[in-house]
Amino acid sequence: MLDQIAAKVTDPRFLGMVLTGLATAATAFALLQPVLEPDRLGKRMKMVGEERDEIRRRERDRLANKAALRVAPKAYMKRVVEQFSLDRWLGTETARKQLIMAGYRSPGAETGFLFFRLVTPIVLAVVAIFYVFVLGVLDQPFAIRAMIVIAVLLLGIKAPELYLLNVSKKRQTEIRAAWPDALDLTLICVESGMSVEHAFRRVSAEIVSQSVVLAEELAVLTAELSYLPDRRLAFENLANRIGLDQIKAVTTALIQAERYGTPVGQALRVLSQESRDSRMNEAEKKAAALPPKLTVPMILFFLPVLFVVILTPAMIQVFR
Repeated sequence: MLDQIAAKVTDPRFLGMVLTGLATAATAFALLQPVLEPDRLGKRMKMVGEERDEIRRRERDRLANKAALRVAPKAYMKRVVEQFSLDRWLGTETARKQLIMAGYRSPGAETGFLFFRLVTPIVLAVVAIFYVFVLGVLDQPFAIRAMIVIAVLLLGIKAPELYLLNVSKKRQTEIRAAWPDALDLTLICVESGMSVEHAFRRVSAEIVSQSVVLAEELAVLTAELSYLPDRRLAFENLANRIGLDQIKAVTTALIQAERYGTPVGQALRVLSQESRDSRMNEAEKKAAALPPKLTVPMILFFLPVLFVVILTPAMIQVFR
């Protein structure tokens, strides 16, 4: 049996038949491989499309929930604004931008702002007149008391704008502190293969523990990237809503990447480093400004106490 197997293996005709069969099978496999191989690219693109549809559906549900939670303007506020045409007399483009930068994007935000811009100076002027003229607390000439009432009236006119400016500054400070970390996370997501839209969506979910305001703005950006016909408008809206030079630089880089096809990762890396350097420079400026600011408190509070501690024992000895 073994002798027959050895004879077959060493038979040239048998070896020729085996090699011919292997060659035929290899040729058939090479010809049929493109037909039998699954379309991996098609499957991957289909998965990407399904993921995009899922993101779009999720963002629609989120926007629907937000729209349901929006506070409609009060009926009396809306009636007063429409009756006196306050949007034409008191509404300015600067005030609208301040409302957006302060985070008030609901339909009733501008109505409430115009209403309080009308009511606040009237209320403060009435209180000032009652305090100055009726109660007669200030024993001053009539001209000075009238100037005080006018000053309070002007303060009431500017009070809503000052409030919006204060709120927007606080939001910008919070966003400025968390923006470098958010940019680093975006860079990691983009270099790992995510799209810009999916990267911002992921960063908005991760950065919420550090800055709720920035997470909200990135979520709005993700929704606008999904729904707006031009992605450039979404980036420009983000820059206008926040109003920081760092955000404008990033949005400009993203717009150029969308238009000219430039690499996003390299631009984000450079901008991230610039954001960190800017934050460090601001911290160094604050540290360098401490000595001049501490000069007056030291003169008023520390030096008198120091003199008392040093001179009191000597004065006791002198009196003795």
